[in-house]
This record gives sequence, C-alpha cells and structure tokens, in this order.
Amino acid sequence: MDIHAITKSRVGRSARRAGRPLAALAMVVTLAAAAGCSLSGGGSDGADVPLVLVTHDSFSLSDGVLDGFTEQTGVAVEVRSSGDAGKLASELVLTKDDPLGDVAFGIDNTFASRVIGQGVFAPYVSPAAQGGAQDYAVPGSDELTAVDYGDVCLNIDTGWFDRHGVAPPATITDLTRPEYRDLTVVENPATSSPGLAFLLATIVTQNGGPGRPDAPAQAEGWQDYWRALRDNGVKVVDGWTQAYTVEFSGSSGHGPRPIVVSYASSPPVEAGADGSAPDTRAVVDSCFRQVEYAGVLSGTDRPDAARELVDFLLSPAVQQDLPGQMYVFPVQRDTPLPQVFAEYAAQPAHPLSMDPARIGENRDAWIRQWRDIVLG
Repeated sequence: MDIHAITKSRVGRSARRAGRPLAALAMVVTLAAAAGCSLSGGGSDGADVPLVLVTHDSFSLSDGVLDGFTEQTGVAVEVRSSGDAGKLASELVLTKDDPLGDVAFGIDNTFASRVIGQGVFAPYVSPAAQGGAQDYAVPGSDELTAVDYGDVCLNIDTGWFDRHGVAPPATITDLTRPEYRDLTVVENPATSSPGLAFLLATIVTQNGGPGRPDAPAQAEGWQDYWRALRDNGVKVVDGWTQAYTVEFSGSSGHGPRPIVVSYASSPPVEAGADGSAPDTRAVVDSCFRQVEYAGVLSGTDRPDAARELVDFLLSPAVQQDLPGQMYVFPVQRDTPLPQVFAEYAAQPAHPLSMDPARIGENRDAWIRQWRDIVLG
C-alpha cells in the first residue's frame, strides 16, 4: 500500500491498488553504515551493493524500518517500484530470465497463478511463517510467502443514507434494487485490482455462494447480476483513486455516489482527528479477501540475503508497521494494531475467497465477459 502517513488523501491499500505513483519510483532505503556488522546475508554474495526489492508503486514502510535489516545483515535494500500488482506480475514473468531484482513483494492471490510455476520464484518457505503466515499460503505452492492481507468491500456513506432516509444496502445483491439506482461506483476489473476483486466477489455470491443463499447455482448468475447492476445505473471508473476520492460522497472528494468499492480498512481514515467514529463503514457481507505475498526471485545471485529479506518482512518490526503504512492486516499472529485501525477497520468473520488456480484459469475470460456486458 502506498501510504506514508495516515491521511484522508492516502487511504493506504486502496491507493496502492489504484497504482498511484510514489513521489519517487525508486529509492535506496539505506546504506550499510556500520563496518564490522554482521554479513550473514551479504559477504561473498555482494554486501557492497544493495539487495533489490521489486514491488508495486504503493509499497511503503516507515522511515528506518528497513534500516533494521541492514543492521542485522550488513546488506542495504533498494526498493524499485513497478506499477500496480497486475503490472508487477506481468513484468516478473517477462523478465524471469533477467530478473529485475532479488526479492519481489506485492503479488496478491488474484494474480498469484500468473507467476507460480513459471520459473519466476525459487522455492522457499520461511521458518518465520509458522508464526501465522503459513495460514495464508497458496495451496500446493512453496514459491510465495504471505506478508499481509486485507478485504475489498463495499463502503457506504452512512451520513448520506441518514440524511435521505434510505436504508443502506446489506449485501452485494441489494445494489440492483430500485432504491439504489445511480448510487454505486465501481472500478473496472481490467484496470483495477479492487475492481477485479469485486468482480470475483460477485461471481462467488451470485452463483449460489454466501451473500445470496437463495440464489440458484446457475452458470449465468453473475452475468445476470451485472446486467441488472448496469441497468440500475452503476458507474464504472478506471481505478480506485477516482472511485473513492472523486465519486464517493463519504471521502475527501464529496462526490455524488454514497456506495463505492474500497477496502474494509478505508473507514479508519475517515475517523475524526479526535478519534470520533467515521461516517462510513464497510459492508462486511461483500468483502473479498486479498493476500499479498513475497518471494525470492529465481535469477538472484544472492539467494541467502534474499531469503533473509523475506524472513524480515515477517519480523515484528515490519508486521507492526504494515497497518499504519499500507492499511493492511499483518499475517503474523498477535501483532498489535493501531487503535483507530482496530476500532474502525472491519474484520469479516467469513470473507469471500476463491482458489487462485480457478482465478488463473478464468480471469481473462471473466473480464472479457464483464466488459461485453457492462461496457458494451
């Protein structure tokens, strides 16, 4: 997530998914400063040059966090951005024979199938993963290590619904009802990670899955849903930034639409400076789980240091920093959360999900069908 501070203009994970550029596309995080410090990850495999972490545009940790890795290993880390999660996955595949770096972070479960088994990542299971990360592992694969997770959910402007005397929607299916005509804005799944997650959520719920227990398990369920949503005035935009900060009435843009696809972790950013409750909330029955992974790139000539960096991403220093910087949940158990995050970020008990292999087999076809139905 591309958050450097908790501000209303930077709603963490959401902005990251939108591919919003950082002020700098690459930054050398720190330089090995202490002569005589441990070279456990460097030494003969190049301690004098930074280890390169390839990631998406929105990667962010607090100043000094990665210095901890250097203090432990003597190895500096250079962070290189490479677009959003989808672009990152594509570039890692295209450059696997001449990799962009040593470690990659930011592949999520909607794109994991694009890189697994393609020779992009070397097998590695971090011993630290037993602290919780292993619970989020990709089934049947040892190439990626889970680092964080979050949920893409419908967000609603509760103040708008109170002022207009309209009951807010409780499920994805509700959006097709007449009282919600022209109130919803979503992201294009072809250009936006949260847009793709929401499309997957509709495929899960509209074909007889949770959220619509009365729905028949029919192949055309989700396509019929999108035809109904299109006819009910849904607005489609290219990315999260426009959807949330321009079109959504509950955020800084004060747009016209009180229903938006965003994140379970977006409401904390709308909380008052005094910690008062936000006028937005997530619809928990709509939430689709996203997990972000890191892995050792196959072509690295510094595999030991690369593995140590993956281990470091599961350390308390990084895991505790993730919620405040990228608005995601840490995967390691018992990691403390910021108070505003713990209080206002929804944590759905049963988030929607889908096997990454199924996503990989159908993603492109589903997007083509969605485009034909919704955009014509």
